[in-house]
Amino acid sequence: MTKAEINTPRFGWALTGSGHFFKESLEIMRRLPDLDVFVSKAAAEVIRMYRQDFVLPEGTRIYKDTTASAAPVGNFYYGVYHTLVMAPATSNTVAKCVCGISDNLATNVFAQAGKCRVPTIVFACDNAPELDTEAPKGMVKVYPRRIDLENTEQLKSFEATTVVESMAELEAAVAARLAWLNEGRQASVAP
Repeated sequence: MTKAEINTPRFGWALTGSGHFFKESLEIMRRLPDLDVFVSKAAAEVIRMYRQDFVLPEGTRIYKDTTASAAPVGNFYYGVYHTLVMAPATSNTVAKCVCGISDNLATNVFAQAGKCRVPTIVFACDNAPELDTEAPKGMVKVYPRRIDLENTEQLKSFEATTVVESMAELEAAVAARLAWLNEGRQASVAP
């Protein structure tokens, strides 16, 4: 890790195994500066299933879930990230986060972001009793279980964690973090 990398605040974005608004989430990622992407094993499968071009801005670093200890999470300790976004987040990922389980790259970066007080935005997929979602072969209707909805509600109580329930809310939350970042950069160059 170079001093320049530490001094350049970055977005961290964790992808889980959800296809719910996956393509739209990629579109937001493509507009972000200074981005690191954490791809869980399940997310790698979704990228293939949805036949997505994983083309991201120049300078984006991609970390894949290939180590048992999720070694890339160490960057959270050094102030590399100003924001973590987990979008879209499966009910499995949300449940693990709520229970404090960090057994894959996505849940591990969530845990480390919390321990390092890095603000986190989570787009929890299972957030209403009935949802329309895009599956690889087209739109389908899903009915999240009560436990899924309860976990989404419980995650809202976590420190420095913003849970969003729509693409509009995700866009707004990311825009707010960009505005905060830009304000900080302007203040650091002010006379």
